[in-house]
Amino acid sequence: MDVKVFKTFLEVAKERHFGRASENLYITQAAVSARIKQLESYFDTTLFIRDRNAIKLTSAGERLIGYAEVMVSTLQQAKFELSLDSGKALQLTIGGTPNIWDAYLQNGLSVITDSFSGYGFIAESLSREQLNRNLLERTLDIAFVFDPLKSDELFSAKVADLELVLVSTSKSTAETAFSHSYVYVDWGTRFASEHAERHPKTPAPFLRTSTGRIALDFILEKSGTAYLPKSVAEPFIAAGQLYLVDGIEEWKRPVYLSYRKSSTSIDAIKQVEKLFSQIDPQTTFTLQQGSETS
Repeated sequence: MDVKVFKTFLEVAKERHFGRASENLYITQAAVSARIKQLESYFDTTLFIRDRNAIKLTSAGERLIGYAEVMVSTLQQAKFELSLDSGKALQLTIGGTPNIWDAYLQNGLSVITDSFSGYGFIAESLSREQLNRNLLERTLDIAFVFDPLKSDELFSAKVADLELVLVSTSKSTAETAFSHSYVYVDWGTRFASEHAERHPKTPAPFLRTSTGRIALDFILEKSGTAYLPKSVAEPFIAAGQLYLVDGIEEWKRPVYLSYRKSSTSIDAIKQVEKLFSQIDPQTTFTLQQGSETS
């Protein structure tokens, strides 16, 4: 059975839509349907319930997801290991949450790729849960997260501090800021608990998001307040589009690098760790922004 069939199944299961799955995979919708039918024929069962408004997984489809994920990841790892034996370039897969990519990793990636000769890189933007799973399944070499990943198989080390500031589209104080369309950004588990301690009487946020970029775009368009990386906020503060909220201290969030203790790429990973510990996260978004506007 071709691994592409299982990749297609997982994409349809994620999107619950044949059209979107075909777009994501860069194949025709007819090809998606044919691959799903091939899989259903092989297992002699129905994997999806199709109706006019939605696609739902059957109980068999739900059970197949875990097996399909393992099969795809195992074959990807085998392909990688065999490429090493055939003399192809060494490869490192680096992953981080969307927030960490926006505020820290994007510029750091260019530093790393310039510093490693003979290496190819894969960059992944994933949730914390996916990063943890992919590390353990050996399809990811390095993960960057706000809270250290906990597993006996993994090692985590702090490589940076990301400064967060509370900003608003209008001049505000600590007493008024949270009533002004507050957008809560998920900066990690520890952030959530500390946020409750710092701001115990905060009303329910107007919007919740896992990405600082979404929060920034939203408050600039609709007005509001959000905790954003200092490096993200500074250009907009200088332009008079955002204001620091009076009476609120800066908030440092540690950034951790995690990897498997038994990784076969441990020497390269330690070099990456050393390089990232020397990168100033406060300059990352500013430099990226400058390149976008030049």
